[in-house]
Amino acid sequence: MKAVVSVIGRDMVGILAKVSTVCAEANTNVIEVSQSVMQDLFAMVMIIDIAQINCQLETLQARLQERLEGMTIHVMHEDIFNSMHRI
Repeated sequence: MKAVVSVIGRDMVGILAKVSTVCAEANTNVIEVSQSVMQDLFAMVMIIDIAQINCQLETLQARLQERLEGMTIHVMHEDIFNSMHRI
């Protein structure tokens, strides 16, 4: 099982490190990362393996939001993500 994590906001040092740390604490594995910085705007999409996750996806999102204050963060199961983007 996989989930998609998106992070958007002002660029700052350590965003990827903070997201990776929270994911590791939740026992998820980062499979793929795509990120870019446009002027001072940071955007990242990450695919994580949630087969062994130790919390709910909502909890993971809340933990990420706590660590990355001011960023817009979404965590979505891949089935929901795929269904939303078929249209």
